[in-house]
Amino acid sequence: LPARRSRTRVAVIGGGPAGLWAARHILSRPEAFDPPVVYEMTDHLGGTWFYEERVGTYDNGYPIHSSMYRDLRTNLPKEIMMFPDFPFDDRLNSFLHHTSVQQYLEKYCEKHDIARHIKFSTVVEKVKPVSMETETGGAVTWEVISRSTRGDQNTQTFDSVFVCNGLITPLHLPFYLSVSHLLAFICAFIHCCFAGKVLHSHSYRYPEPFANKSVVVLGARASGVDISIELAQVNAQVILSPNTPTMSLPPPLGIRQASAVVGVLEDGSLQFQDGSVTQADILLFCTGYNFNFPFLCPSELGLDVQDLFVTPLYKYLLPPGFPSIFFFGICKIICPFIHFDCQVKFALAVLEGSVKLPTQEEMEKEVQREMQRKQDIGVQVKHLLNLDKDQWDYYLDLARVGRFTPPQPVFESLYEEVRRQRQKDPQKYRQINYRLIDATQWELLEAPPEQTDRV
Repeated sequence: LPARRSRTRVAVIGGGPAGLWAARHILSRPEAFDPPVVYEMTDHLGGTWFYEERVGTYDNGYPIHSSMYRDLRTNLPKEIMMFPDFPFDDRLNSFLHHTSVQQYLEKYCEKHDIARHIKFSTVVEKVKPVSMETETGGAVTWEVISRSTRGDQNTQTFDSVFVCNGLITPLHLPFYLSVSHLLAFICAFIHCCFAGKVLHSHSYRYPEPFANKSVVVLGARASGVDISIELAQVNAQVILSPNTPTMSLPPPLGIRQASAVVGVLEDGSLQFQDGSVTQADILLFCTGYNFNFPFLCPSELGLDVQDLFVTPLYKYLLPPGFPSIFFFGICKIICPFIHFDCQVKFALAVLEGSVKLPTQEEMEKEVQREMQRKQDIGVQVKHLLNLDKDQWDYYLDLARVGRFTPPQPVFESLYEEVRRQRQKDPQKYRQINYRLIDATQWELLEAPPEQTDRV
């Protein structure tokens, strides 16, 4: 009789939403997979949804992971944030306080008995391929070296690795500054030309310390706009400096919009692209994060990791030369939980063998074609991983190839409706509540189901 095929062992790096969703689906397939080992460097689950009052570093010296601020509310409604098999409490408003999302993840973890598979307070120091069987088409064994906060080192071997550590430090500096402007920027601070404080939104927690101060906010995506609104409500004089066309902000907020910051003058003034100049007490970067995988040698995997771009990743997920390591949540401007759902199901289909991948050369060519297609329509390299409206076709593609049910059309419809409401009034759109009717329809609720923020 032929030897019984052993089950696949998977290491999951990160105990946030992607890691928990991956663990739950691995656990649901005991005939094909051993229970996962989930590595989490903190003593809690939730990833970025776990609010940390402190900033800087943990006790183990690693950077604080969470970017939550005290009053953050989701910018997507719970109706399109939920995992498909685990809806949020109906009594909650559509737009949730971050504590409700954290409690949701804790309940999800409890329901599926995931916590006992998580190695808390354990940092992954190294992930490396240690063997390759060329006869079987490139099967790789992965060595994962980890260290607990007590200093104990551990090495385990896996058939696959799921990278779910999210977008973490290093912080991304303004991508619209030229090299000369950036050097001037840094030199100005070194020589104390800019007398104010400089910080990144990663270290922002609440607006009160900014009351009655002049603040220039660099970057006008979700966090930049939300934080600007918070600051204006404590009478900060806010100048929002986007790298995109100006948006409509309610006049009563008193937020002034300016062009992009291009440098710092000798007297410490900030100069904008249109030639205007201003003095500021605080310069707040809301400019995102670079990719960072300190436990990997990307070049060893054939990957080019730039500040805002990683390539080549077939289906935005796996290196063509190493199709048993998967990077989840690399894409931006997405519905995160729906995104994780489709990516995890596709990855497990690959590992189970129900998806036959193209050759390495064919996968590399497909990645190149997709990136070239985007660049041909004017997408800059730094935005190549932004999906936005393209995410729905991406999910359909993953579902078709992976042979699983794609997200319901109602999610795309509601996503676009929320976008319209956000653009119409970025301050008040979160007051709206929705209800899903069926796979294609949603409705507005006349009044909130219950005025509560927490589970």
